[in-house]
Amino acid sequence: MDWEFDDDNAVRAVLAYVSDVTRALGLSGECSCVQSDGSRLGAYLALDGHLPGFADRDVALLWDEDRGWSVAVETDSAEPPFVLARLRGPVRPDPAAVARWVDGLGLAPADGALLAAS
Repeated sequence: MDWEFDDDNAVRAVLAYVSDVTRALGLSGECSCVQSDGSRLGAYLALDGHLPGFADRDVALLWDEDRGWSVAVETDSAEPPFVLARLRGPVRPDPAAVARWVDGLGLAPADGALLAAS
């Protein structure tokens, strides 16, 4: 997992939280990052598989300190990901709750079989 931040306890707490979510999803963290622009914190986790109706688009899980988790599809490198849904509830839900939500999205790998989150 990559991260960009100033040495700050709040950012370190978010990094630890995102790492917990990454593990709950069964991901390695190689395609994820936590970022701070000095005033806002955010995270990006690439997900394995594709969403129904978006077979040609990569899927990402995004976290924003004001809105929490959302799922998005990548458009192209020049545009930000397009948010399709947000996880309702607290901004920092339990990592297992995030994993259950992602599991319920119905992500499918290229062969069309359902992908189960760990």
